[in-house]
Amino acid sequence: MANHKSSLKRIRQDKKKAEHNHYYAKTMRNAVRKLRAMTNKEEAEKLYPSVQKMLDKLAKTNIIHKNKAANLKSSLAAHINQLG
Repeated sequence: MANHKSSLKRIRQDKKKAEHNHYYAKTMRNAVRKLRAMTNKEEAEKLYPSVQKMLDKLAKTNIIHKNKAANLKSSLAAHINQLG
């Protein structure tokens, strides 16, 4: 266990930040799952901009890597395009 006040504070801050990041990453994963599960093209096209915005925000704040966000957006767009 840490002994310095500053290291104790850093542990508290890191724990809080990790919890925050985990919440938003989990929310993003659920949104991506929901979009991939859709079979109606119109509904998927309506949901896609909000998922895209979420991915961009998470990449900007370094919760996920920018290339991961780009890969997810690309694969989701391809999924929507192949829907009938």
